[in-house]
Amino acid sequence: MSKQYPIYGIGGALVDSEITLTDADLTTMAVAKGVMTLVDEERQNALINYLQNHLVASQRASGGSAANSIIAASYFGSNNFYSCKVAADENGHFYLNDIQAAGVKTPAHITPPAGITGKCLVMITPDAERTMNTFLGISETLSVNELDLQAIADSHYVYIEGYLVTSPTGRAAAIELRKQAEANNTKTALSLSDPAMVQFFRDGLTEMIGEGVDLIFCNRDEALGFTHTNNIEDAQQALKKYCKQFAITCGGEGALVFDGKETIQIPATPVKAVDTNGAGDMFAGAFLHAISHGKDFKTAAEFANRAAAKVVTQFGPRLKAEQHAELKYGLFK
Repeated sequence: MSKQYPIYGIGGALVDSEITLTDADLTTMAVAKGVMTLVDEERQNALINYLQNHLVASQRASGGSAANSIIAASYFGSNNFYSCKVAADENGHFYLNDIQAAGVKTPAHITPPAGITGKCLVMITPDAERTMNTFLGISETLSVNELDLQAIADSHYVYIEGYLVTSPTGRAAAIELRKQAEANNTKTALSLSDPAMVQFFRDGLTEMIGEGVDLIFCNRDEALGFTHTNNIEDAQQALKKYCKQFAITCGGEGALVFDGKETIQIPATPVKAVDTNGAGDMFAGAFLHAISHGKDFKTAAEFANRAAAKVVTQFGPRLKAEQHAELKYGLFK
Protein backbone atom coordinates (compact mmCIF):
# COMPACT_ATOMS: atom_id res chain seq x y z
CA MET A 1 0.00 0.00 0.00
CA SER A 2 1.70 3.18 -1.23
CA LYS A 3 -0.41 5.76 0.67
CA GLN A 4 0.51 6.87 4.17
CA TYR A 5 -2.88 6.37 5.86
CA PRO A 6 -5.06 3.28 5.37
CA ILE A 7 -8.17 5.18 6.56
CA TYR A 8 -9.13 8.84 6.93
CA GLY A 9 -12.32 9.16 8.97
CA ILE A 10 -14.70 12.04 9.59
CA GLY A 11 -17.47 12.15 12.16
CA GLY A 12 -18.76 13.37 15.46
CA ALA A 13 -16.54 13.78 18.49
CA LEU A 14 -18.59 12.58 21.44
CA VAL A 15 -17.56 11.65 24.95
CA ASP A 16 -19.55 8.47 25.68
CA SER A 17 -21.00 7.32 28.99
CA GLU A 18 -22.85 4.00 29.27
CA ILE A 19 -25.65 3.18 31.69
CA THR A 20 -27.62 -0.04 32.10
CA LEU A 21 -31.37 0.27 32.57
CA THR A 22 -34.69 -1.44 31.86
CA ASP A 23 -37.28 -1.06 29.13
CA ALA A 24 -39.54 0.40 31.80
CA ASP A 25 -36.95 3.13 32.41
CA LEU A 26 -36.98 4.02 28.71
CA THR A 27 -40.76 4.18 28.75
CA THR A 28 -40.79 6.39 31.86
CA MET A 29 -38.27 8.75 30.27
CA ALA A 30 -40.12 8.71 26.91
CA VAL A 31 -36.98 7.55 25.12
CA ALA A 32 -37.32 5.78 21.74
CA LYS A 33 -35.55 2.42 22.02
CA GLY A 34 -32.82 1.19 19.70
CA VAL A 35 -32.04 4.40 17.82
CA MET A 36 -29.95 7.53 18.20
CA THR A 37 -31.94 10.61 19.19
CA LEU A 38 -30.51 14.13 19.18
CA VAL A 39 -31.28 16.07 22.36
CA ASP A 40 -30.26 19.38 23.87
CA GLU A 41 -28.02 19.54 26.93
CA GLU A 42 -30.93 20.22 29.29
CA ARG A 43 -32.74 17.07 28.18
CA GLN A 44 -29.57 14.99 28.42
CA ASN A 45 -28.89 16.26 31.93
CA ALA A 46 -32.45 15.39 32.95
CA LEU A 47 -31.92 11.83 31.73
CA ILE A 48 -28.61 11.57 33.60
CA ASN A 49 -30.23 12.84 36.79
CA TYR A 50 -33.00 10.24 36.50
CA LEU A 51 -30.40 7.52 35.98
CA GLN A 52 -27.85 8.69 38.55
CA ASN A 53 -28.26 5.59 40.72
CA HIS A 54 -27.87 3.17 37.83
CA LEU A 55 -24.72 1.22 37.14
CA VAL A 56 -22.28 3.05 34.89
CA ALA A 57 -21.04 0.14 32.83
CA SER A 58 -17.99 1.65 31.22
CA GLN A 59 -15.50 4.40 31.77
CA ARG A 60 -15.75 7.67 29.92
CA ALA A 61 -14.33 7.21 26.41
CA SER A 62 -13.84 9.14 23.21
CA GLY A 63 -16.61 8.06 20.92
CA GLY A 64 -18.72 8.83 17.91
CA SER A 65 -19.48 6.14 15.35
CA ALA A 66 -16.65 6.77 12.88
CA ALA A 67 -14.21 7.44 15.73
CA ASN A 68 -14.97 4.00 17.17
CA SER A 69 -14.23 2.45 13.76
CA ILE A 70 -11.04 4.44 13.23
CA ILE A 71 -9.76 3.65 16.73
CA ALA A 72 -10.51 -0.06 16.29
CA ALA A 73 -8.63 -0.15 12.99
CA SER A 74 -5.76 1.72 14.64
CA TYR A 75 -5.48 -0.88 17.40
CA PHE A 76 -5.44 -3.57 14.71
CA GLY A 77 -2.40 -1.83 13.23
CA SER A 78 -3.64 0.82 10.78
CA ASN A 79 -2.00 4.26 10.83
CA ASN A 80 -5.19 6.32 10.63
CA PHE A 81 -6.32 9.95 10.50
CA TYR A 82 -9.50 11.52 11.89
CA SER A 83 -11.26 14.84 11.43
CA CYS A 84 -13.69 15.98 14.13
CA LYS A 85 -14.44 19.03 16.26
CA VAL A 86 -14.12 19.41 20.03
CA ALA A 87 -14.24 22.44 22.31
CA ALA A 88 -11.51 23.83 24.55
CA ASP A 89 -13.10 22.28 27.63
CA GLU A 90 -12.15 19.37 29.87
CA ASN A 91 -14.02 16.83 27.74
CA GLY A 92 -12.41 18.20 24.59
CA HIS A 93 -8.90 17.81 25.98
CA PHE A 94 -9.79 14.33 27.20
CA TYR A 95 -11.15 13.38 23.78
CA LEU A 96 -8.10 14.45 21.80
CA ASN A 97 -5.70 12.84 24.27
CA ASP A 98 -7.70 9.60 24.20
CA ILE A 99 -7.88 9.32 20.42
CA GLN A 100 -4.23 10.27 19.95
CA ALA A 101 -3.25 7.68 22.57
CA ALA A 102 -4.87 5.13 20.28
CA GLY A 103 -2.42 6.15 17.55
CA VAL A 104 -4.85 8.21 15.48
CA LYS A 105 -3.61 11.48 13.97
CA THR A 106 -5.78 14.61 13.86
CA PRO A 107 -5.36 17.85 11.87
CA ALA A 108 -2.42 19.81 13.27
CA HIS A 109 -3.84 23.16 12.13
CA ILE A 110 -6.92 22.95 14.39
CA THR A 111 -7.07 24.73 17.74
CA PRO A 112 -10.22 23.81 19.69
CA PRO A 113 -12.47 26.87 20.16
CA ALA A 114 -14.57 27.82 23.16
CA GLY A 115 -17.76 25.83 23.55
CA ILE A 116 -19.06 22.49 24.82
CA THR A 117 -17.75 19.16 23.55
CA GLY A 118 -20.45 16.72 22.44
CA LYS A 119 -21.67 13.99 24.78
CA CYS A 120 -23.52 10.74 24.18
CA LEU A 121 -25.54 8.86 26.78
CA VAL A 122 -25.57 5.19 25.77
CA MET A 123 -28.35 3.23 27.48
CA ILE A 124 -28.20 -0.58 27.46
CA THR A 125 -31.29 -2.72 28.17
CA PRO A 126 -31.18 -6.38 29.33
CA ASP A 127 -31.65 -7.62 25.74
CA ALA A 128 -28.27 -5.95 24.92
CA GLU A 129 -29.93 -3.33 22.70
CA ARG A 130 -28.29 0.06 22.70
CA THR A 131 -30.23 3.32 22.75
CA MET A 132 -28.42 6.65 22.39
CA ASN A 133 -29.37 10.18 23.32
CA THR A 134 -26.79 12.60 21.94
CA PHE A 135 -26.03 16.23 22.63
CA LEU A 136 -23.79 17.21 19.73
CA GLY A 137 -22.43 20.38 21.28
CA ILE A 138 -19.71 21.95 19.18
CA SER A 139 -19.53 18.82 17.03
CA GLU A 140 -22.66 20.09 15.27
CA THR A 141 -20.50 22.81 13.69
CA LEU A 142 -17.93 20.41 12.21
CA SER A 143 -17.12 21.89 8.79
CA VAL A 144 -14.75 21.86 5.84
CA ASN A 145 -12.33 23.83 8.04
CA GLU A 146 -11.57 20.61 9.94
CA LEU A 147 -10.46 18.75 6.79
CA ASP A 148 -6.80 18.05 6.05
CA LEU A 149 -6.51 17.95 2.26
CA GLN A 150 -3.01 16.47 2.20
CA ALA A 151 -4.01 13.66 4.54
CA ILE A 152 -7.04 12.89 2.34
CA ALA A 153 -4.76 12.57 -0.69
CA ASP A 154 -2.41 10.38 1.36
CA SER A 155 -5.18 7.94 2.39
CA HIS A 156 -6.25 4.64 0.87
CA TYR A 157 -9.86 5.06 2.05
CA VAL A 158 -11.95 7.87 3.45
CA TYR A 159 -14.72 6.77 5.82
CA ILE A 160 -17.73 9.05 6.24
CA GLU A 161 -20.11 8.80 9.19
CA GLY A 162 -23.74 9.03 8.12
CA TYR A 163 -24.68 10.86 11.32
CA LEU A 164 -23.08 13.98 9.80
CA VAL A 165 -26.23 14.32 7.70
CA THR A 166 -27.99 16.03 10.62
CA SER A 167 -25.66 19.06 10.50
CA PRO A 168 -25.62 21.38 7.45
CA THR A 169 -21.92 22.15 7.93
CA GLY A 170 -21.11 18.52 8.72
CA ARG A 171 -22.93 17.34 5.62
CA ALA A 172 -21.04 19.88 3.52
CA ALA A 173 -17.75 18.67 5.02
CA ALA A 174 -18.64 15.06 4.17
CA ILE A 175 -19.45 16.01 0.58
CA GLU A 176 -16.21 17.96 0.21
CA LEU A 177 -14.26 15.06 1.69
CA ARG A 178 -15.79 12.69 -0.86
CA LYS A 179 -14.96 15.07 -3.72
CA GLN A 180 -11.38 15.53 -2.53
CA ALA A 181 -11.00 11.76 -2.24
CA GLU A 182 -12.34 11.20 -5.74
CA ALA A 183 -9.91 13.80 -7.11
CA ASN A 184 -6.96 12.06 -5.43
CA ASN A 185 -7.67 8.43 -6.26
CA THR A 186 -8.70 7.75 -2.66
CA LYS A 187 -11.52 5.23 -2.25
CA THR A 188 -14.72 6.32 -0.53
CA ALA A 189 -16.72 4.49 2.14
CA LEU A 190 -19.83 5.65 3.98
CA SER A 191 -21.93 4.27 6.81
CA LEU A 192 -25.69 4.79 6.90
CA SER A 193 -25.23 4.86 10.70
CA ASP A 194 -28.74 4.44 12.09
CA PRO A 195 -32.33 3.62 11.00
CA ALA A 196 -33.42 7.08 12.16
CA MET A 197 -30.89 8.74 9.84
CA VAL A 198 -32.29 6.74 6.93
CA GLN A 199 -35.88 7.52 7.90
CA PHE A 200 -35.56 11.25 8.46
CA PHE A 201 -32.50 12.33 6.46
CA ARG A 202 -32.47 10.08 3.40
CA ASP A 203 -32.21 12.98 0.93
CA GLY A 204 -29.19 14.32 2.77
CA LEU A 205 -27.53 10.90 2.71
CA THR A 206 -28.01 10.61 -1.04
CA GLU A 207 -26.46 14.07 -1.37
CA MET A 208 -23.46 12.86 0.63
CA ILE A 209 -23.20 9.77 -1.58
CA GLY A 210 -23.35 11.86 -4.77
CA GLU A 211 -22.99 9.79 -7.93
CA GLY A 212 -21.87 6.85 -5.85
CA VAL A 213 -19.26 5.77 -3.31
CA ASP A 214 -17.00 2.77 -3.44
CA LEU A 215 -18.36 1.09 -0.31
CA ILE A 216 -21.45 1.40 1.89
CA PHE A 217 -21.80 -0.06 5.38
CA CYS A 218 -25.26 -0.60 6.86
CA ASN A 219 -27.33 -3.04 8.87
CA ARG A 220 -30.41 -4.84 7.61
CA ASP A 221 -32.91 -2.23 8.83
CA GLU A 222 -30.90 0.61 7.32
CA ALA A 223 -30.58 -1.24 4.00
CA LEU A 224 -34.32 -1.86 3.77
CA GLY A 225 -35.21 1.69 4.83
CA PHE A 226 -32.73 3.41 2.54
CA THR A 227 -33.76 1.40 -0.52
CA HIS A 228 -37.51 1.39 0.29
CA THR A 229 -37.61 -2.40 -0.11
CA ASN A 230 -39.25 -5.17 1.88
CA ASN A 231 -36.63 -7.90 1.68
CA ILE A 232 -32.87 -8.12 1.79
CA GLU A 233 -32.56 -9.50 -1.75
CA ASP A 234 -34.26 -6.44 -3.27
CA ALA A 235 -32.28 -4.17 -0.96
CA GLN A 236 -29.01 -5.63 -2.22
CA GLN A 237 -29.93 -4.92 -5.83
CA ALA A 238 -31.07 -1.39 -5.01
CA LEU A 239 -27.89 -0.58 -3.08
CA LYS A 240 -25.83 -1.18 -6.21
CA LYS A 241 -27.20 2.11 -7.58
CA TYR A 242 -25.36 3.95 -4.82
CA CYS A 243 -22.10 2.04 -4.41
CA LYS A 244 -19.71 -0.36 -6.11
CA GLN A 245 -19.49 -2.59 -3.04
CA PHE A 246 -21.37 -2.98 0.24
CA ALA A 247 -21.41 -4.74 3.59
CA ILE A 248 -24.73 -5.41 5.34
CA THR A 249 -24.60 -6.62 8.94
CA CYS A 250 -27.47 -8.87 9.97
CA GLY A 251 -26.95 -9.34 13.72
CA GLY A 252 -27.25 -12.98 14.72
CA GLU A 253 -27.49 -13.99 11.08
CA GLY A 254 -24.02 -12.77 10.18
CA ALA A 255 -23.37 -10.45 7.27
CA LEU A 256 -23.78 -10.04 3.51
CA VAL A 257 -20.96 -8.50 1.51
CA PHE A 258 -20.76 -7.62 -2.17
CA ASP A 259 -17.26 -7.21 -3.59
CA GLY A 260 -18.37 -5.81 -6.93
CA LYS A 261 -18.72 -9.24 -8.53
CA GLU A 262 -20.39 -11.63 -6.11
CA THR A 263 -22.46 -11.52 -2.95
CA ILE A 264 -21.03 -13.53 -0.07
CA GLN A 265 -22.98 -14.74 2.96
CA ILE A 266 -20.86 -14.65 6.11
CA PRO A 267 -22.14 -16.81 8.99
CA ALA A 268 -22.49 -15.27 12.43
CA THR A 269 -20.05 -15.99 15.24
CA PRO A 270 -22.30 -17.39 18.01
CA VAL A 271 -21.94 -15.43 21.26
CA LYS A 272 -24.09 -14.24 24.16
CA ALA A 273 -24.51 -10.50 23.65
CA VAL A 274 -24.63 -8.17 26.64
CA ASP A 275 -24.17 -4.83 24.85
CA THR A 276 -24.59 -4.23 21.11
CA ASN A 277 -23.21 -0.68 21.31
CA GLY A 278 -20.34 -0.38 18.87
CA ALA A 279 -20.91 -3.66 17.03
CA GLY A 280 -21.42 -2.00 13.65
CA ASP A 281 -18.58 0.42 14.30
CA MET A 282 -16.23 -2.45 15.13
CA PHE A 283 -17.33 -4.35 12.02
CA ALA A 284 -16.58 -1.36 9.80
CA GLY A 285 -13.22 -0.64 11.43
CA ALA A 286 -12.05 -4.24 11.26
CA PHE A 287 -13.32 -4.63 7.69
CA LEU A 288 -11.62 -1.46 6.46
CA HIS A 289 -8.39 -2.44 8.19
CA ALA A 290 -8.41 -5.82 6.46
CA ILE A 291 -9.25 -4.68 2.92
CA SER A 292 -6.85 -1.74 3.09
CA HIS A 293 -4.15 -4.29 3.89
CA GLY A 294 -4.91 -6.46 0.89
CA LYS A 295 -7.44 -8.96 2.23
CA ASP A 296 -10.41 -10.05 0.07
CA PHE A 297 -14.00 -9.28 1.08
CA LYS A 298 -14.74 -12.77 2.40
CA THR A 299 -11.67 -12.80 4.64
CA ALA A 300 -12.28 -9.21 5.75
CA ALA A 301 -15.94 -9.86 6.60
CA GLU A 302 -15.14 -13.02 8.56
CA PHE A 303 -12.55 -11.06 10.52
CA ALA A 304 -14.98 -8.16 11.07
CA ASN A 305 -17.70 -10.56 12.22
CA ARG A 306 -15.38 -12.09 14.80
CA ALA A 307 -14.35 -8.64 16.04
CA ALA A 308 -17.97 -7.44 16.29
CA ALA A 309 -18.97 -10.66 18.06
CA LYS A 310 -16.23 -10.13 20.61
CA VAL A 311 -17.21 -6.53 21.35
CA VAL A 312 -20.88 -7.37 22.07
CA THR A 313 -19.89 -9.84 24.80
CA GLN A 314 -18.76 -6.98 27.06
CA PHE A 315 -19.83 -3.48 27.94
CA GLY A 316 -18.57 -0.61 25.83
CA PRO A 317 -17.68 -0.20 22.14
CA ARG A 318 -13.96 -0.95 22.58
CA LEU A 319 -11.78 -4.00 22.94
CA LYS A 320 -8.64 -4.25 25.03
CA ALA A 321 -5.26 -4.19 23.29
CA GLU A 322 -4.71 -7.90 23.87
CA GLN A 323 -8.12 -8.70 22.37
CA HIS A 324 -7.19 -6.81 19.20
CA ALA A 325 -3.92 -8.73 19.09
CA GLU A 326 -5.69 -12.09 19.39
CA LEU A 327 -8.15 -11.27 16.62
CA LYS A 328 -5.44 -9.84 14.39
CA TYR A 329 -3.36 -13.01 14.79
CA GLY A 330 -6.24 -14.93 13.25
CA LEU A 331 -6.22 -12.58 10.26
CA PHE A 332 -2.52 -12.23 9.53
CA LYS A 333 -0.96 -15.45 10.86
